[in-house]
Amino acid sequence: MQAWYESELGDYMLAKEQAWFDHECADIFGFNAMQAGLCRADLLRANRMPHRFCADVDGGDLRCRMQALPVASQSLDLLVLPHVLEFDPQPHQVLREAERALRPEGRLLVSGFNPLSLWGACRVARRSRGEYPWSGRFLTLARLKDWLALLGFEVAGGRMICYVPPVNRAGWIRRFTFLEAAGDRWWALGGGVYLIHAIKRSPGMRVVTPKRDERWRTRPAVARSLPKAFNNQAFGDKRHD
Repeated sequence: MQAWYESELGDYMLAKEQAWFDHECADIFGFNAMQAGLCRADLLRANRMPHRFCADVDGGDLRCRMQALPVASQSLDLLVLPHVLEFDPQPHQVLREAERALRPEGRLLVSGFNPLSLWGACRVARRSRGEYPWSGRFLTLARLKDWLALLGFEVAGGRMICYVPPVNRAGWIRRFTFLEAAGDRWWALGGGVYLIHAIKRSPGMRVVTPKRDERWRTRPAVARSLPKAFNNQAFGDKRHD
């Protein structure tokens, strides 16, 4: 994984993702921001929250598994998941943990490889070799949106990047960079990587009052009294003696 991000193709993809994360994180406010995975890149550098940290299985500020984040419930204002879901054996559990850890109206930023792209086709041809990132389980954008909706997230924005073919040569990548602008216009869902900005929504409670009959507002409440016999026994009333 580390070697691939240092390759020419991995460096190109990481630069594209860094620009998007910088743009999205700049205007997200709160107190606690967490990046889960890919700690070699500071994807929270544009954010201004006082507490920013990175967690990963292999190291970072916090060493943990993504299925069991060691943070309190509803303690995070921002959570970033860069290419975590494709390589975790329980991607749905990772999203459950994200929902648990985020405050209401907290922000979730996700990046993932798009299987319906040239990069997805390359994965089909290379996944038997066990190389990163082609060995991962690429999730379709539609499936990820369904999972987010079931957990109460609302997709507020996102985009596709990396329309260039997945060739690991800087010269060829430069030749195909014109596909980035063309892909956004003519092949919007064909980018090699998708980026999603989701918001955790929490349903509120609203008191519904009757509209037709407003007499309940002014009608005095009728106090219920205990039966006389019960009152006599309870308070030792001996007037009957």
